[in-house]
Amino acid sequence: MEQAKPFRITKRQVWEAYKRVKANQGAAGVDEQTIEAFEENLSGNLYKLWNRMASGSYFPSPVLRVEIPKGNGRMRPLGIPTVSDRVAQMVAKAVLEPELEKHFHPDSYGYRPGKSALDAVGTARKRCWKNAWVLDLDIKGFFDNIDHELMMRAVRAHTEEKWVILYIERWLKAPIEMQDGSHQLPEKGTPQGGVAAPPTKEQKFR
Repeated sequence: MEQAKPFRITKRQVWEAYKRVKANQGAAGVDEQTIEAFEENLSGNLYKLWNRMASGSYFPSPVLRVEIPKGNGRMRPLGIPTVSDRVAQMVAKAVLEPELEKHFHPDSYGYRPGKSALDAVGTARKRCWKNAWVLDLDIKGFFDNIDHELMMRAVRAHTEEKWVILYIERWLKAPIEMQDGSHQLPEKGTPQGGVAAPPTKEQKFR
């Protein structure tokens, strides 16, 4: 008989999360392990991750910091988690996302299931024939300046799953491995490049 774990996370949840991560592809993290390498011991790697997550002993690896050029000539920082950490994040996302989806405005397209930038462009194209004006806003450095305490208060307001709260806080505080190999402990912000965003060329940089 399988020993009860502190957190109710099933092997099926981890397996489904892995399949979504595999579909998204993405680059290797600090351990330089690709999805192909992860699959060389797929059963063992997924079991180890499930066991750690269900027992409360899961801690994420440092997030690999890479910089890629933006269209305006500047550099965009991305944080690349390991394959194992991306699977863990996907497990939490699958639990939290359905609850959060209820609160989004219909015209919100970013990082949402079943919606894309092309959908947003299509809606804007239709509306440009009805209105002679457009309002363009951008929050500078939004992801880099997210307040961790405010973020966790928002998470707690939308879920009572203790393991989701615990692991999101650990992901926020995970060290960032810089290009020179040094580690930084983030006091604010969250790296772009995890599973919350759809796969892009930037995420496949490495």
